[in-house]
Amino acid sequence: MSTVTQPMYEWNIIPWSKAERMVFKLQKRIYQASSRNDLETVHKLQRLLMKSWWASLIAVRRVTQDNQGKKTAGIDGVKKLTPKQRLELALRIQKEPFAPKAQPVRRVWIPKPGSKNEQRPLGIPVMEDRARQALAKLALEPQWEAQFEPNSYGFRPGRSAHDAIEAIHHAIAQKPKYVLDADIAKCFDRIGHTALLNKLQTFCRLKQVIKAWLKAGIMEGAELFPSPEGCPQGSVISPLLANVALHGLETMIVKQFSRRRNKQLDPNTNLAKPLVVRYADDFCIFDEDAPTLLKIKMAVSEWLSEIGLELKACKTRLTHTLEPYEGNLGFNFLGFEVRQYRVGTARSAQDSKGKRLGFKSYIKPSKEGVKRHFQEMGEVIDRHRNQPQAWLIKRLNLKIRGWTNYYATVSSKRRFSSLDHLLYYPLKEWAERQHSNKGKRWVASKYWHPEDGSWHFASGSVELLKHAATPIRRHAKVIGSKSPFDGDWMYWSSRMGRHPQIPKTVGWLMKQQQGKCGWCGLYFKDGDLMEQDHRIALSQGGIKARSNLQLLHRHCHDQKSAVEKKTVPEVLMKTAS
Repeated sequence: MSTVTQPMYEWNIIPWSKAERMVFKLQKRIYQASSRNDLETVHKLQRLLMKSWWASLIAVRRVTQDNQGKKTAGIDGVKKLTPKQRLELALRIQKEPFAPKAQPVRRVWIPKPGSKNEQRPLGIPVMEDRARQALAKLALEPQWEAQFEPNSYGFRPGRSAHDAIEAIHHAIAQKPKYVLDADIAKCFDRIGHTALLNKLQTFCRLKQVIKAWLKAGIMEGAELFPSPEGCPQGSVISPLLANVALHGLETMIVKQFSRRRNKQLDPNTNLAKPLVVRYADDFCIFDEDAPTLLKIKMAVSEWLSEIGLELKACKTRLTHTLEPYEGNLGFNFLGFEVRQYRVGTARSAQDSKGKRLGFKSYIKPSKEGVKRHFQEMGEVIDRHRNQPQAWLIKRLNLKIRGWTNYYATVSSKRRFSSLDHLLYYPLKEWAERQHSNKGKRWVASKYWHPEDGSWHFASGSVELLKHAATPIRRHAKVIGSKSPFDGDWMYWSSRMGRHPQIPKTVGWLMKQQQGKCGWCGLYFKDGDLMEQDHRIALSQGGIKARSNLQLLHRHCHDQKSAVEKKTVPEVLMKTAS
């Protein structure tokens, strides 16, 4: 991959397909070298990638166009770059990819999900540091994807919370188990810098750059605070660094506490190895023996202390999936409730030989998650108390569609139905408030249309979605240690099309386009932001129909729109003449 010292293109006509291919070729070679533990080749290829013009362009594009937080400014106030400024930034980081200094991050406090009083600190770097971090991530991620443990699912390409939940289902489907449900206290804020840098296994110059980002300090208002520990949440590279810090936990547990079968042992003794399922800083450990899990807890605490972390006492507990243990039964993980129930023969689970086990495993939305979702819908109704019905329905549908898609891979039907039932009452109050001088039958006829044969909260063609109408589709867990850097594009693009949180139309378009972008022709990969586009623009006579839709990368959509803006005036001038 050759280095270019001057930009060859304007931003809107950069051949992004070529840039993606060139960068991925190097990333795949880094992944393969890391798989065979060839660190010398890994470091050589990482240096080559970080000095690449194409990699600099992709890094700048990700932080200025693709990322959701692209309009959040750092301490310099810069939050939006023109195409010319993007090219200049790409040229700067390509000329000096290993800048030894970094600017402090700007601290922003946001509400912590599921808590009204707690807040979570975010650290927002300046735009240039974000671009350099994105460039470093391009080089580091394929190296570590080849090394990460198979049951680690958080903040990794091609993996999601649904893979973690499916791994849990596989762990308990045929046998009840004890579970150590654990959480790490303030993981991102307390990671020890020395331990993290020693684990990175990268070359000195890149290690120095990462150290500069970690030690840059935190600006809160007009005050500058030092950062002696932790990775600021909000940085591009922080999730990867957190995974690197926690890498090895599963290996340590399995190595120390796995047991081989021995005929001389008591047949009632647990002989299976423990299973660890980790999603970022949340993890659960399964075993058939409670005393063993208590020993594992002590070993985990000791292992975490070496990197400056500790278990959160109030969120770490020992429980059982089927029988009460010390007042605990079942557990919650990533918003799901995991539990087993005694059932009759007809509904019982079976082992691999077809024997009835007498219990059934159920994973469903947690009660806290259901309650929080219902409260959010109530807040939407209160905020739109004076808006038309169609406007309210559209806002509620956004909430319902996203929430039900997340839980559409487990046993959610009953809780979906109960939410539909409960939602009727705040909607009834909203409707009666609109027409306080009308009777209940008149209000019901206007907003629910019972004369059509069934009650539907609708306004014309706009109808409120029902939670229970969402079909349950089981999710297929990612295979073993597979990674998007292995080059198996058909496998990864097909998984994206079947992902539970992919909208139905997007999944249909991906199938029609065989997993490829309609503009650049490259396969979609995890982390790509996709947008629907009209093949023939509505302003040029296109129709609002699925047949006129295509799926594009967000940056490809921007590029196509820029081309159309240039061509439309020319067409109008020719028509006028």
